[in-house]
Amino acid sequence: MRKDYTVGLTVSENGLDDPDQQFYENFICGAERNYSGYCSPEVDAWVDRQSVEADPENRKQLVWEIERKLAEDVARPVIFYPVSGACWQPDFKGHTMMVNGNYNGWRLEDAWLDK
Repeated sequence: MRKDYTVGLTVSENGLDDPDQQFYENFICGAERNYSGYCSPEVDAWVDRQSVEADPENRKQLVWEIERKLAEDVARPVIFYPVSGACWQPDFKGHTMMVNGNYNGWRLEDAWLDK
C-alpha cells in the first residue's frame, strides 16, 4: 500500500486472449487494478487506438509498441510469456479454435461427440 518497494510483481492473469482486458484494467491512468500507479497519457491514447483498430496486423503492431513502452517504463517488467495449446479426441467435432488464442471461444453449442 505504501509502494515502498524496489521490485514488485502483480499477478494479472485473465481468461481472455485480448489485450484490452489487460491494458484497460492494469495500465490505464487511474485504473482500479493499476497498483503501481503507472500513468502515461501517450500509452492511454495508444491503448484506445489499438482497441478500435480493425486490421489485425496493424493492431498487433500497436499492441507490441504498447508492450515495449510498458517494459521500457518498467510498468510491466516481462518475466515470461506463457505458451499454451489445446488438443482433443478425434470424436470431438464441430469446435473451431479461435485465431487469437485458445482461452476464448469455447462456446460448445455447435460441438458434439461423434461415436
